[in-house]
Amino acid sequence: MLYLDKVLSQLAYPLGLSIVLALLALVLLVAGRRRSGLFALSVGILWLGFWSIPIVSDGLRLSLEGRFPHEPVDVLPEADAVVVLGGGIRGGPPAWPDPDLGRASDRVWHAARIYRAGKAPRVIVSGGSMPWAGERRSEADAMLRFLADLRVPSAAILLEGRSRNTRENALYTREILSAEGFDRVLLVTSALHMPRALATFRAAGIDAVPAATDFEVMPEPAHLIRWLPDAEALSDSTRALKEYVGWWVYRWRGWAEA
Repeated sequence: MLYLDKVLSQLAYPLGLSIVLALLALVLLVAGRRRSGLFALSVGILWLGFWSIPIVSDGLRLSLEGRFPHEPVDVLPEADAVVVLGGGIRGGPPAWPDPDLGRASDRVWHAARIYRAGKAPRVIVSGGSMPWAGERRSEADAMLRFLADLRVPSAAILLEGRSRNTRENALYTREILSAEGFDRVLLVTSALHMPRALATFRAAGIDAVPAATDFEVMPEPAHLIRWLPDAEALSDSTRALKEYVGWWVYRWRGWAEA
């Protein structure tokens, strides 16, 4: 099921859908249906180009990130634990001594800041590894190593290394919270991911307070360059669309609060 979800989701994103339309156009052209083929090809190109425009990408991401304040740690309430979700760090092969920090590794930095500010006495790191990634350390293990470098004591860290998606993050974290007798948690993830993550944790019955980080969109003037298609903008749009698609699917399955 996990593999099927991954394949179907890829087809829903701009690049995947554009490739499907291009292949459809090729079939139609070979079949002699020139007008239909050119129409499908044009739609595919325009669809890909639209989501590649930086100002479009920024607007889409801001529609998610703007739901949460970009605030300092000292205004956060106290809680029983900080829960930091995977997605910012990759666990490398067992022989590698260091984790691979990704663009969302701010999550781990933020969790360390919250802990060191005395907002919660424990940190729960939640993230497993995908079956198609081969033999690798879990994201939770990679985050533990990074947190140790950030001077968070290992005795304060609890590992949840089984989850493969946001739904499982919530379910397996709930098991830890129940076992430890914890109630309220500060949920740390990227601002782009926070709407779906928060809705999923609350649907699982967890009293989660958002502590968003990794904000991406910054105020910029709408100059000409921001209207020109860009590969990075396409990648950013895809990640935002992934969150919307995931949120709608989770709501449909009853995994996330409305």
